Amino acid sequence: MTLAVCPGSFDPPTNGHVDVIERASRHFERVLVAVVGNPGKQSLLEPKERVALLEEALAHLPKVSVEAYEGLLVNLVRERGASVILKGLRNTSDTPYELQMATINATLLPAADTMFVVSSPQWSFVSSSMVKEVARYGGDVSSFVPEGVARALARCYGTAIDA
Repeated sequence: MTLAVCPGSFDPPTNGHVDVIERASRHFERVLVAVVGNPGKQSLLEPKERVALLEEALAHLPKVSVEAYEGLLVNLVRERGASVILKGLRNTSDTPYELQMATINATLLPAADTMFVVSSPQWSFVSSSMVKEVARYGGDVSSFVPEGVARALARCYGTAIDA
């Protein structure tokens, strides 16, 4: 059974994340969305909440599961018997970092390949950081994130949403 692991901080999950995962689920028997911690980033949402938001947004995809994971990504890939690490690329500014990570992962776990899914054009400008910035100042993020995420951001920032 071909399992792809799609890692990310997903803080918060965006429609771009959902798009990449939906498209990946057409090509793999199973997709595990791994909500991983990033010590270099200050998180807005707790991992448990990010998992719940992703489960809600991806509930229509029976081949997709979501879990939180702390530690080295290749360890999760090895533990689950996955053969693919799946990453989304929004634009050329994502590429250098993602290629560096893919090379490191290939060195640590040669049995797994990293594959990239290029964002659909309508999501190529959407980032979790941008969404948080808009939400922080009371802007409407409902066209960038799933409905549950918009509600969570409104709660975090104490703003109203039009949903």
